Amino acid sequence: MAYAGGVDVGSTQTKAVIINEDQEIVARVLRETGANVVHAAEQSFADALDRSGIKDDEVEYIIGTGYGRYRVTFGNAQVTEISCHGRGAVHMFPATRTVVDMGGQDTKAIRIGDTGEIVDFCMNDKCAAGTGRFLGAAAAALDLPLDELGPTALRSDRPVRISTTCTVFAESEVLSWLGKGKKLEDILWGVHQSIASRSCGLMRRVGLEEQITFTGGVTRNVAMVKALEEKIGTTFNVSDDSHFMGAIGAALFALDQIRASRHPREPAEAKT
Repeated sequence: MAYAGGVDVGSTQTKAVIINEDQEIVARVLRETGANVVHAAEQSFADALDRSGIKDDEVEYIIGTGYGRYRVTFGNAQVTEISCHGRGAVHMFPATRTVVDMGGQDTKAIRIGDTGEIVDFCMNDKCAAGTGRFLGAAAAALDLPLDELGPTALRSDRPVRISTTCTVFAESEVLSWLGKGKKLEDILWGVHQSIASRSCGLMRRVGLEEQITFTGGVTRNVAMVKALEEKIGTTFNVSDDSHFMGAIGAALFALDQIRASRHPREPAEAKT
């Protein structure tokens, strides 16, 4: 049995996935990226090997993806996170036509063609508003752990309107609303709605089509899922592995390379 690996080095977290020849996930690992990107990549993959019980030389091909993909020094190749999230989304939800990937530093909207290829994409790479970082700023201002943001926001019955589109000023606006006596949950639901509006704008720019698959670390935030679904008016595809979608896509591309090496294309016959 041969295995393929995918390592997604994100700005805040690094994910590693190992799959077998049947495209089944045999190990997945998530760790904080930290300041040493190379170490994060190496350690996440080493942890995945430990969890799977697989030896290093049994993983025949490894692909790096994410903003730190070129720091996956032990990998065989690199593929952009756009392609990997698209590939992973279609693998998990074959009818996917739109992908929204929300990470720590950016949000991407991807449109998928009928055969699973990337048709178009856009991202807010010049501004962190509408990303996990924006949520992090709100959490810091309110002194709340990130995993409590979603459940707290869902208790809201009168959300405030967050007007700032800049993460730098998000903390100031949150504290301003708090000073005016607004409830914590109403402030947080306003933050989630603001992020959802910006993300939906990106999706509409690439051409919004069903089905929509939500990927990235923010998929774990239940309020973010609800805010997006309410803005678009449809249910999004979300799974327990949505956080690992980029690494899954990278591992699938790696498996393609293994299969191609075993079954090289025959040269075309010369025409007479």
